[in-house]
Amino acid sequence: MATTVKIREKFQVTIPEDVRSKLPLKVGERVEVTARGGEIVIRPILEIPRNQAWFWSKEWQTQLAQSKKDLEKGRVTRFKSVKEARRHCGD
Repeated sequence: MATTVKIREKFQVTIPEDVRSKLPLKVGERVEVTARGGEIVIRPILEIPRNQAWFWSKEWQTQLAQSKKDLEKGRVTRFKSVKEARRHCGD
C-alpha cells in the first residue's frame, strides 16, 4: 500500500516508517535519487557493504595499525598449534 508524504521546504520529504522498516536504511547513509518515467526513484547506495563495515570502524582500524607496528618491531609470539595459542591466551 502506498503512503503519501508532503514536500517541505527545499523539496525535502520524509521516508515513511512503513517503507523504512522494509529496508535496512540508517541515518547518515546516502541514497541515489533519479527520475524514471514520471516517477521519483530513491535507491540506497552502499558505499561500503554492510557486512564489511566493521573493518572500517575506528576501533578496528586502530587495532590494525597497532598490529602492523607490532609486526614491524618483531613483537610477535609464534605458536606451533592453535591449541598452544589457546593455552597461552587462557582459553
